Amino acid sequence: MTCGLLRSKPKRMPIRAAHLAIAVLAALIATGDPAGARGRGSERSVEAVESRTAGEPIMAIVSLQRQRITVYDANGWILRAPVSSGQKGRETPAGIFSVIQKDAEHYSNIYDDAYMPNMQRLTWSGIALHGGPLPGYPASHGCIRMPFDFAARLFDVTDLGLRVIVAPTDVAPVEITHPLLFQPKPGAGALIAARIAEADEAARKADQARSAAASAFREASKAMVPVRTAENLKLRAEAELATAETARASAISDDAKQQAEDAKARAAARIAELEAQLAAAKAELQPKLDARAAAREAAEAAQTARAAAAEAARQAARELEPVSVLISRKTQRLYVRQGFEPLFDAPVTIVDPDRPIGTHVFTAMERTGGDAKIRWSVVSLDDASVDSDADPHSRRRGVQNAKPASSEPESAKAALDRIVIPQDVLDRIPGIVPRSSLIVTDEALSTETGKGTEFVVLLSGEPQGGIKFRRRAPATEFGYARPRERQPFWGSPFGAPFSTW
Repeated sequence: MTCGLLRSKPKRMPIRAAHLAIAVLAALIATGDPAGARGRGSERSVEAVESRTAGEPIMAIVSLQRQRITVYDANGWILRAPVSSGQKGRETPAGIFSVIQKDAEHYSNIYDDAYMPNMQRLTWSGIALHGGPLPGYPASHGCIRMPFDFAARLFDVTDLGLRVIVAPTDVAPVEITHPLLFQPKPGAGALIAARIAEADEAARKADQARSAAASAFREASKAMVPVRTAENLKLRAEAELATAETARASAISDDAKQQAEDAKARAAARIAELEAQLAAAKAELQPKLDARAAAREAAEAAQTARAAAAEAARQAARELEPVSVLISRKTQRLYVRQGFEPLFDAPVTIVDPDRPIGTHVFTAMERTGGDAKIRWSVVSLDDASVDSDADPHSRRRGVQNAKPASSEPESAKAALDRIVIPQDVLDRIPGIVPRSSLIVTDEALSTETGKGTEFVVLLSGEPQGGIKFRRRAPATEFGYARPRERQPFWGSPFGAPFSTW
């Protein structure tokens, strides 16, 4: 199986097993028995933490050197499995990504309809995590294949926005403290709670006003009945009066004239009686009409207040979404995104700007309680530690079970020491919550960064064959999964398939 365009199709369960069998058989034929044995060994090397209860995943690190993915929560690794990344010439690019789309059922449209289950997209041009056969070495067209069962398990526990770091070597996050690492704004939690409470109260008042308006409408409608009745009876009496007057004018005999006069008198008396009834009914109706108008205005005002409070609550709740900040030495700018949307960018000062600063990913792990400080970790990437010209089969053999090397916080701290952010820029950065991140890098933003993505950074010193020949197709819709929420799995955000998969 190769990495191809992933597009949504109706589930085809009867042929799914055939897809898997053919793909595995093809991999075994192409690689021979030793590779098949390595693949089986890789399946058995899937690991899960057993010494503690696993928390929510906040980061995944793919080691190209060791062909392994490790998933971390706030307290360490929780899942680990072998992978197969891009083959020579179509290498999986090393860099910093996030999950921007999930689809449990995906098929390639150019590689013999290859089945790619439990796909988690990293770029709109077609780099993704998904289940696939593992021959024991890099073999895809740029995607990261994982064991089928592991891919399904990972798919079920991840959210959109999960940070995915593709590292040349095998690195692990290490806890770090530094004055420049952002912290929650004081009282942010209380402000959000207050906005939500205000929205709830506004909704309650709007419901009450709508109920009062409905009641006033019913009362006015009931009061309208005697008015309409009196008006109709008056019209009938006036018609009878007109008939009596016509009969009086045409009467010849005295008896006929008298009868017409009597009818005319009765009609006039009835009209006078009905006019009194109509006046009384209108007098009783008018206050109810006034009350109905006032209740309607109150309901409209309450609904406007409800909408405003709900929007304020949504804006406040947005503060609960992770914030991504990127500082590029190449552009000397700071960029801020939240929920896959750009917020702003601004210039920053980097001391000794001509000297490399490295690439470091700082991740907010968890609060220590309430609005208290956030714990941070860092992963520092070395973009020159893997010999891209070496044989990918030999250079990765026998290292899958090695322990990841923890990042050295000293180099990350030295990088932060060189950064000066103006206070007005700091004030504009939203409140920091768990899964927020700060990326400090020598690189500029990749062109893969755009609508529907978090920041994408590619290490320029590493092979990028798996992405260089792909054209990015811009997203037309996207979403962001908040912690402990599961968004519906997306199909393609385009009307047509992605290109160049």
